[in-house]
Amino acid sequence: MTIRWGVVLPQGWRSDLTHLTDPVAAFEAMVAVAREADELGGDSVWLYDHVQAVSGEPETTFECWTSLAAIARETHRVRLGQIVTCNGFRNPALLAKMAATLDVASAGRAFLGLGAGWDQREYDAYGFPQPYPSTGERLTRLDEAAAVVTAMLRRPVSTVEGRHHGVREAQNVPTGATASPVPLLVGGSGEKRTLRTVARYADACNLTDHTDPAFYRHKLDVLAGHCADLGRDPDTILKTASFSVFTGATDAEVTARLAGRDRAATAAGSAVGTPAELVDVFGRLVEAGMEYFILYFHEPTDLAPMRLFAREVAPHLG
Repeated sequence: MTIRWGVVLPQGWRSDLTHLTDPVAAFEAMVAVAREADELGGDSVWLYDHVQAVSGEPETTFECWTSLAAIARETHRVRLGQIVTCNGFRNPALLAKMAATLDVASAGRAFLGLGAGWDQREYDAYGFPQPYPSTGERLTRLDEAAAVVTAMLRRPVSTVEGRHHGVREAQNVPTGATASPVPLLVGGSGEKRTLRTVARYADACNLTDHTDPAFYRHKLDVLAGHCADLGRDPDTILKTASFSVFTGATDAEVTARLAGRDRAATAAGSAVGTPAELVDVFGRLVEAGMEYFILYFHEPTDLAPMRLFAREVAPHLG
């Protein structure tokens, strides 16, 4: 099995562009990381679907989908994804049209990442319909949206019935660049509903912010159970994990990257260490069943950590 990896780009949500005061320079810095990932052998680049900085401060934050359309024309090989699209931000039929267009613009390199959404602060600030939906309603909406986008990315004309989301003879031409549909990645680890949505509709799942193999084994066991209930082979679902990486050529460099963070506490949810230590971390996750890693390299406009990973860790992943 070939283990693949992708990179979450700096787009401002994590205050990773604050050192660049010119927004044009900040956008170019984001694109430069995508170009580098393209050259280094990464399989994909990803953006968060957030519209204002998580810090709460008014900081440069670029919109996900329009940025990916620009990045599509600046890269040649990497796939382009969202980690993940907030279902509450866009009508799912329009989202399917956007995904198909991005796929054509990139000559068949689009992913469609989709999640229920969680940041009420953004939702309220941007004037989306009130009240903010409950967790249960957001998960129902996610399941119905997955039904809509999978239909529209596979057929030129679709009709889907749902309580919150549905389409009637909706046309989506072209459905993408090739005969292979744009793959749907569903983000989230909820065992009762989200992983069942994965089993029912998704081409990939995404589990986040853990480095304990036991966490992944358990979630994949739950997913396999849903697949068994629905008559689906779980091996047809790509298992992805996303988390941060703090790395350096030496232990001293790793400590500097941590910038005062407690190493053990950080390592519970992020990959922390020298290349040799990361080979062990990732190897245990591969043994647990993970097949694809979506990585946020701390201080992402500094290309050194990503280059180090590509050179000294990635070749050992399988």
